[in-house]
Amino acid sequence: MRKKKILMVCESFGGGVFTYVSQLCNDMVDDFKVYLAYSLRPQTPKNYKDFLNQKVHLIEMKNVGVKDLTNVKSDITAIKELRQIEKEIKPDVIHLHSSVAGGLGRIAYKGRNNTVVYTPHGYAHILMGTGKKSKIYKFAEKILGNRALTLTCCQSEDEEAKKFSKRTAYIETGVNLADLSASLDGIKPIKNDKFTVFTLGRACVQKQPALFNRIAELVPEAQFVWIGNGELENELTASNIEVTGWKPRKEALAMAKGADAFVLCSLGEAIAMSLIENMYIKKLVLVSNTMGNKSVIHDGINGYVCDTAEEYAKRIKNAMKEFPKEIPEKAYQDVLDIYNTETMKKKYIAFYTKLGRKSES
Repeated sequence: MRKKKILMVCESFGGGVFTYVSQLCNDMVDDFKVYLAYSLRPQTPKNYKDFLNQKVHLIEMKNVGVKDLTNVKSDITAIKELRQIEKEIKPDVIHLHSSVAGGLGRIAYKGRNNTVVYTPHGYAHILMGTGKKSKIYKFAEKILGNRALTLTCCQSEDEEAKKFSKRTAYIETGVNLADLSASLDGIKPIKNDKFTVFTLGRACVQKQPALFNRIAELVPEAQFVWIGNGELENELTASNIEVTGWKPRKEALAMAKGADAFVLCSLGEAIAMSLIENMYIKKLVLVSNTMGNKSVIHDGINGYVCDTAEEYAKRIKNAMKEFPKEIPEKAYQDVLDIYNTETMKKKYIAFYTKLGRKSES
């Protein structure tokens, strides 16, 4: 029986999306013929090919992602490139990842001979906050929403998808527990004398560094750490915040192991890899009441969901007095049961099997 051909299209080939897409490609190669059309970005690891199974057919795109969706001339060139790739491969399923590939791909691909799937990995119009660019991306979703099946990473992102698309589904993001466990093995925690609250990521609009700063101001007796940097790191001014810049993977994990609590106060997520990893490390997790976060964390059960800086501060102060050990334990169990790549793999195989052309003998 002929294996179905799956074409992954990923312009945003860096960070969490890179981890997600490369893992997905690797997990699908035994059941499907997998092609990955990608664009190189500054965030793409230099040795990116080492992360991918040799069975994955790689296609480097030269015109997709050169500009954002507001440059018409660039968009036309990119659409032509996408159509040429489809013509050469003749895929059964085309899976578009992130907003730029999702926008251009839903224009380029009609789905006449295959099924087109779009995964936003966190809707850009939410992650960008307010502004002209955010409005453009939201308008694009309204126009293009029904030109693909929208597959999101969690229930709350699926609820957002339903505003734009009649065909939606979701498969929860998972981390590779074998790889994570191996990475953690032998790492000694880097501990502070004080109760330590940390986050990890780029200091940008989505991650709300000003809110993190306000939380730190409200809990001066605790040490706060921001692993990473970015264009808004100047908002991290509290005297009890240390901005470390980006750290090597092992050092960042050592800092995570030594900390007491992890905060993710973002405007929204799909499902953040850092959130799942810190649940597995058994950190006390506090998140914003936003898309992605609220699907994973259930307030008072496996973490805390907060709306204001004052709520974060109150939860942290209570934990400093009496640490709720049962909450991180429940979060850890949820990762074992739900948020891992083995569970994700099974769901994706079932999902793709139902889509696309019928396999030929």
